[in-house]
Amino acid sequence: MTVLETINSPQDVKKLSVEEMNMLAQDIRDGILKRVNTIGGHLGPDLGIAEATIAMHYVFDSPKDKFVFDVSHQVYPHKMLTGRKHGFLEPSKMHEISGYSNPKESEHDHFVIGHTSTSVSLATGVAKARDLKGENYNVIALIGDGSLSGGEAYEGFNNAAELNSNIIIIVNDNEMSIAPNQGGLYKNLAELRNTNGQAQVNVFKAIGFDYYYVEEGNNIEKLIDVFKKVKDTDRPTVVHIHTLKGKGYEPAVADKETYHWHLPGFLNSNESSVNQEETYNSITKDFLLDKKQKGEPVVAITAATPGVFDFNPEFRLKMGKNFTDVGIAEEHAIAYASGLAKNGAKPVLALMSSFVQRTYDQMSQDLALNNSPATVLIYWGGISGADMTHLCTFDIPLISNIPNIVYLSPVSKEEYLAMLEWSYSQNEHTVFIRVPAIDLVSDGTSDNTDYSQLNKYKLVEKGEKVAVIAAGNFFGLGRQVREEIKKQLGFDATLINPRFLTGVDSEMLENLKKDHSVVITLEDGELDGGFGEKVTRFFGNSSVKVLNFGSKKEFTDRVPLEELYNRYHLTKELIVQDVKEVL
Repeated sequence: MTVLETINSPQDVKKLSVEEMNMLAQDIRDGILKRVNTIGGHLGPDLGIAEATIAMHYVFDSPKDKFVFDVSHQVYPHKMLTGRKHGFLEPSKMHEISGYSNPKESEHDHFVIGHTSTSVSLATGVAKARDLKGENYNVIALIGDGSLSGGEAYEGFNNAAELNSNIIIIVNDNEMSIAPNQGGLYKNLAELRNTNGQAQVNVFKAIGFDYYYVEEGNNIEKLIDVFKKVKDTDRPTVVHIHTLKGKGYEPAVADKETYHWHLPGFLNSNESSVNQEETYNSITKDFLLDKKQKGEPVVAITAATPGVFDFNPEFRLKMGKNFTDVGIAEEHAIAYASGLAKNGAKPVLALMSSFVQRTYDQMSQDLALNNSPATVLIYWGGISGADMTHLCTFDIPLISNIPNIVYLSPVSKEEYLAMLEWSYSQNEHTVFIRVPAIDLVSDGTSDNTDYSQLNKYKLVEKGEKVAVIAAGNFFGLGRQVREEIKKQLGFDATLINPRFLTGVDSEMLENLKKDHSVVITLEDGELDGGFGEKVTRFFGNSSVKVLNFGSKKEFTDRVPLEELYNRYHLTKELIVQDVKEVL
């Protein structure tokens, strides 16, 4: 029997010897590897925090003492020690446990957390409420993996320093974000590491924190010693621990960026194999490299997630000074892009749909209000079976309703390249492009559309009675619906590719009134405030019936995509059934 098999709660950890705790750390790593290899998930961050998590539960008294995890990249060991080891050891039960902090799973979790730089702010609120109620316990925030580069982390530290009471912030310094750390703050962390915490310049002390440094952040005994010192402190306190990301699995140590998060099946795969297939990622990289090689002032920008767009080390090296990773700081990335564009550079900012939510004020004020001609690429937009913290269904309502922004949704390689070229070369508009979140589609014909003529839809197939307006990822579904209408109802429907998500083609929609009684809109995202509602509003005072198909306004949590498509009537059969009911 392994040590982990004897652990059912943190109370069991407190009974272990140091030798047993070291054995437990290895058991935890085995569980992490088994889970990620089976269903995918965060790997390197969790492997590196095993000893610290064991020491935290040995010294502190969860759930009375509150642990607040940042991003949840480091929550797997905590889950295994708090009654959820089955989610790591038993393949049939792995999907019962999410990859993120979740109070519905355990009293030892206090927030649903999946985004970055939030732990200090949340913990500060928990500590303040504790003080107001006259209660007495420790509040511990664990932050790391580049999260200190996010603006909210600074705001949280600034406020926490004024509590004048117990709040303990564990800074897990593994020298990495997802990719290498970016930003001046990390120079001070490096200086602190190099001086064993004795550097004259100490950003944490400067703000007002007591400070402790643990060089051997994977040494359980040393961690226990320092955690005992800070337990029940009456001062805001930082414990800076130096850990090894990926510890215990050599490939994750050697290539920390690749193994930050991984798809299943990596333990038995040949990681050296190279996929030469053309993708929207490769097209984007080729476009940017071509502009750079021509000496143009292009700047490719990412916010600490280069892997999402395959902005790999080779690409970054080729781009050189024409590439910027701003760290986990999407808000800054938007304003930075606006400044670049206003001063004659050509910024192309790549963001994941789920993370663009952090930038609303900057999109509105810094970018759109100034009408800066920046290009922003939105990746992974669409309905998915993802965890509730990483849904990418909300970008269309979020972006398309801000004035001055042009939001484009291509359906093919040719349209994507044409939109990208137009956005890059023009100086009149702020342009967002929703990069297709499907396999690459190419018809081999050039797209010569003049996208400066805003909100002009493309009439793909002329028909009658029913018009199908299918945007972006769902254009293929639109074709299927048209074929199903022909099969079941015996007539050819009209098929339209809107291309623009931020407006309606009044002329085309007006013409539909002549010989169409039903208009269908298909969008891969939330309906409330989305593209389809704009079309519905246009036809509101007419006899044309509009049916909008997309997702409901809800947080889904790891629901299979097929189930969601059935729930939302996003199959050709269900759509045509709805059409038949209104004809």
